[in-house]
Amino acid sequence: MGIGEKIEKAFKDLLTSLQTAKLYGTEHPITKNSIEKAYLSLQDVLADREELVVGIIGEELAFEKEIFFDLSKVLKQMIVYLKDREIERISFGRDLEKEELYKFIGFLTRPKEETKGRSADLLALAGIRNIAIGKVRSSPAAASSGPKQQPLDLTDVYQESLEEVSLPLAKIMNREAIDGLSLKLTLNNIIENLGIYYQQLLKLVTLKRYDLGTFTHLLNVSILSIYFSSKLGFSKDVVMDIGLSALFHDIGKLYISRKTIRKPGALSDLEFAQMESHTVLGAKLLMQYVETIGIMPIVVSFEHHLRYDLSGYPRFPYKNKQHIASAIVSICDVYDALSQRRTYKTDYPSDMIYNLMLRGSGTTFEPGLLDIFFKAIGVWPRGTLVALSDERVAVVIDENEDDIFLPVIRVIHPQGQEEVINLRENNDIKIDRYLSPWTEGKEFLHLI
Repeated sequence: MGIGEKIEKAFKDLLTSLQTAKLYGTEHPITKNSIEKAYLSLQDVLADREELVVGIIGEELAFEKEIFFDLSKVLKQMIVYLKDREIERISFGRDLEKEELYKFIGFLTRPKEETKGRSADLLALAGIRNIAIGKVRSSPAAASSGPKQQPLDLTDVYQESLEEVSLPLAKIMNREAIDGLSLKLTLNNIIENLGIYYQQLLKLVTLKRYDLGTFTHLLNVSILSIYFSSKLGFSKDVVMDIGLSALFHDIGKLYISRKTIRKPGALSDLEFAQMESHTVLGAKLLMQYVETIGIMPIVVSFEHHLRYDLSGYPRFPYKNKQHIASAIVSICDVYDALSQRRTYKTDYPSDMIYNLMLRGSGTTFEPGLLDIFFKAIGVWPRGTLVALSDERVAVVIDENEDDIFLPVIRVIHPQGQEEVINLRENNDIKIDRYLSPWTEGKEFLHLI
């Protein structure tokens, strides 16, 4: 193995250990094994040199004159993570000790607000003497003429997440092995972005600017379930499991649809029965992956159509209360399904969705959960385009949990009349109607 390949392997192992530490914490056995592997890879490189210095140029990993383009694509999320902490250069000395690497990974998982401007001091205080970090040095001319770092594009985050979750979903339908760690890291990235950019990410779910591919609905339900369960105060691990369960809740329906959609003519009674039993089939499919994704996705796949009053399916000879994760996913599933535009239906106005779901309170949905959901999402969700009573056009930018019908809006049309209005504090202006981004609202999307 050449030096370039050794360095590529070492940095891949290093960033994988950082990903694992973010997901499981530094004390978890999986994380410790990952850091051990990274340490051995670094030692393999440092056996032939005094120092290893790796830089981030743009969004590419580089060593001396070599740029690791393929590796940079695989580790893009971690590269963005490091740059967000103003880390563009990492050097490792030959005398690097394993304990230093453990401490360094722990340092990298700390909130950036705790380390900003204090990195060198914090590393020294932790006894980390053979690792140094900093920014890539550049000439003044390059600094002035180079492109400015762009803010994080949540559209890219959504699209990349969609691509990354599509692969394991397709593999499960083919009964192939999946990479559970990679899938959890994708959801972890969504959770972290929801913590910082929740308004923008939920806006993407609301506007539905994407072509409706096979897995878009599942990703939307997962994002909504992650947001909802975090609002309920669950720990990050539970939120992760609920998001994962939401992603797989309809896997049985997708599997059946793929089998039957190519059939010419009407479906048989047996095929209709199969479609209705997709919850059972989904649970059976996911049972093969219990060691990879855990038990909760199996439960949610089985129960998400059970309903609060147990009048749904599958039918039980005894009463079996729906698991709270299933109840959460059920609410988010119906909400997104009603929001979606289909070939057989238009997208429903936001207030109509609220009224339709409210009819199911106490029967289809657990009443307390449904109330909390709409307090978090609002009757008019963030990103919703609305026509106002004074004939202006606005976009919803925030909710008032104490009055879910009166959100905070930003007027976007006519131009020159832009302003932010809290409708709870302004009785003169009201929301007249919803503007679909597919029809009436399409001409205003560029103003959001």
